[in-house]
Amino acid sequence: MAKNTVKAADVRAKTDKELETRLADLHKEQFNLRFQKATGQLNNTARVGHVRKEIAKITTVIGERHRKHEKVKGN
Repeated sequence: MAKNTVKAADVRAKTDKELETRLADLHKEQFNLRFQKATGQLNNTARVGHVRKEIAKITTVIGERHRKHEKVKGN
């Protein structure tokens, strides 16, 4: 497994505000990486995958929390 991946447990330990901030930062980084790739300036191509996977983990945790909140709210 890659060394710079984030574990799901670490993501779940963060607050909603921290996750939103990190998600915004990752989207900016993803845009910059895509731009670097298009211009041929991207050195670490694996970083694109790491960023994509971290975005997926964060959005999954946010979705879980929203569904849990809706379930509690519905009962």
